[in-house]
Amino acid sequence: MRSFAFLVLITSLSVAIAQNAAPSAFPANSAPPTALASDLDRLQAAASQVNLDIAHMRIEKWKADAVSKQQAQANADSLQRNLTSALPGLIDSFRAAPQDLNAGFKLYRNLNALYDVFASFAESAGAFGPRSDYEALAQPLNIIDSVRHDLGDDLEKLTSSTQSELTQLRTQVRSLQQAAAAVPPKKIVVDDTEPEKKKTAHKKKSTTTATTGSTSGTNANGASSTPSPSAKAQ
Repeated sequence: MRSFAFLVLITSLSVAIAQNAAPSAFPANSAPPTALASDLDRLQAAASQVNLDIAHMRIEKWKADAVSKQQAQANADSLQRNLTSALPGLIDSFRAAPQDLNAGFKLYRNLNALYDVFASFAESAGAFGPRSDYEALAQPLNIIDSVRHDLGDDLEKLTSSTQSELTQLRTQVRSLQQAAAAVPPKKIVVDDTEPEKKKTAHKKKSTTTATTGSTSGTNANGASSTPSPSAKAQ
């Protein structure tokens, strides 16, 4: 009974929170805000363009030593793998669920890692490659940097809102637990004693020996008590 009462209280709490809780930064199952959606569109376009630009670069022609060229080529390969394999899926996941902190932070971490490698590669292109190579990388680099900062700000707001709702939920659950603990449990008395079986009275059959007056008896000496014929004649 006590568990049932607590379940009813929890259900009521869930309904109350759904109706009265502060709205999230991104409501569940909603499209991303216009500004964020625009950033994701710019990010996808920049990623596609820079991937093509890197594919057309002749890094082996750059005016650098062999080690620098190898490092630049390794960065170029890493960028292309990220831009074609990792980044598109992360963008799609976050676009589909902008209220999902996990999806948002995965995209944010990837953009930070992508930016670090991209900035190093662009610096090498500016130092050793033709000017056109650097100019092709400069604008996409700025877009990635801008989007990751905007995304970081949005995630901070979403995290703060989620934490506020979680704190409110914990407080209300704690109050309900205390209220449920104060309710005395309903006592249920179970009588597990077996009823006494009724005894059935059986009538005893009486055995009697019928004696008739014609039956002759015997005296103490063993003689018959029946008078003799001579006695009757007298």
